[in-house]
Amino acid sequence: MAAELLELTVAEASAKIEAGELSCAEYAEAWHEAAAGDELNAYLWRPEGAPDGLPVAVKDIFCVEGVPTTAGSRILEGYQPPYTATAVRRLTEAGFGNLGKTNMDEFAMGSSNENCAFGPTLNPWDRTRVPGGSSGGSAAAVAAGTAPWSIGTDTGGSIRQPAALCGIVGMKPTYGAISRYGMIAFASSLDQCGPLTRDVTDAALLLGALQGKDPCDSTSVGLPEAPRLPKRDDLKGLRFAVPANLAREAIDPGVREVFEATLARIEELGGELAEVSLPHAEHGISAYYVIAPAEASSNLARYDGVRYGMRAESSGDVIEMYERTRAEGFGPEVKRRIMLGTYALSSGYYEAYYGRAQKVRTKIAGDFEAAFKDFDFVVTPTSPSVAFGLGEKTADPLAMYLNDFFTVPMSLAGIPAISIPNGLSENLPTGFQIAGPAFSENRILDAAHALEQAIGFDGSPAHA
Repeated sequence: MAAELLELTVAEASAKIEAGELSCAEYAEAWHEAAAGDELNAYLWRPEGAPDGLPVAVKDIFCVEGVPTTAGSRILEGYQPPYTATAVRRLTEAGFGNLGKTNMDEFAMGSSNENCAFGPTLNPWDRTRVPGGSSGGSAAAVAAGTAPWSIGTDTGGSIRQPAALCGIVGMKPTYGAISRYGMIAFASSLDQCGPLTRDVTDAALLLGALQGKDPCDSTSVGLPEAPRLPKRDDLKGLRFAVPANLAREAIDPGVREVFEATLARIEELGGELAEVSLPHAEHGISAYYVIAPAEASSNLARYDGVRYGMRAESSGDVIEMYERTRAEGFGPEVKRRIMLGTYALSSGYYEAYYGRAQKVRTKIAGDFEAAFKDFDFVVTPTSPSVAFGLGEKTADPLAMYLNDFFTVPMSLAGIPAISIPNGLSENLPTGFQIAGPAFSENRILDAAHALEQAIGFDGSPAHA
């Protein structure tokens, strides 16, 4: 019976619970047992008993009162927050229970989940490969069947890219749709919470519980139109833009082949395709890796060994204690980004780097705004490749950063985007990204649902 329960989407299970055919406690217990069988290092913490309510896995970047919250970093090892993030609190109020805290790249800095201080998460499709990052634990848990759904964060692609590499659905909502209060900050003008689920319907369901304005987060606005369950089964009357400067040569041949097949599927469903120019999108990676590290260097200055988190042993003055705490507490990638960001903000370089990057960001947002005057959506592959091998790109940061080539522009523009699984290449899942104008979540979910039904992807690694 437990195995049958794990096959249900959350929407299906909820319907059975409402009909009296299934108890919430029984459903939660089944998932608690499944999570206990985690062999991928997808979880960093799990409760002793089954959660009280519909179970949801929570990325370890969300503060939960009295629960270890590390953001994947030694510098927060053992830290138990005195308060709970608004996103998690909203889930609790909606009747959901915390199934566990999931693994992640340290402070959400990474595209492979190899930067966690507590070891990498493995891809359930091939345990010699990465699950993507930084929400790799959340994505792997859902794909492996040790969580029914999960929440993650997306700064430059950290929900969408691991969703693509693990063969599930991942959505980055419009910036401000969900409160960031209690979500440990990486880059404050980019960070956004979102759902990782097995199908589009569950993504809509979870988004509806998460969204909303929060007085504790002045950047939150919520969604003007409450998320509804998608029902559309065709794409008639919808226009899809394919960026003309798609950098097709940078896409793996197998990924490109599946992407082209998905474009053909859109036309079969009645959608219209045409090329569009996004002339500044190709500079997104360059702008992102100035803006995000600059904001990170400011946000991470609070970790000094004085107020909370680890404190290194020191026989010297407070400056030495700061230095040793940060040297021992932060990992290599976090140190790299702090140094990049601090340099970009330093006297004499601010305008040359950070100022120019912000201007590029404005240009990218303008490109999308122009495109959406003529099109409903912009579509791309989510990731230029399928999941790569563990350790394959750790020695080459630039190669690692390029994994976010297709996801970063949407983050810089603050617009919503979803990744849905659209097929296999090398027996590994690929992702298809659909982006729309700000606050177009319902339209994106409708289109994604229609395409999902037509593709009929079997999202189980067991069937690979």
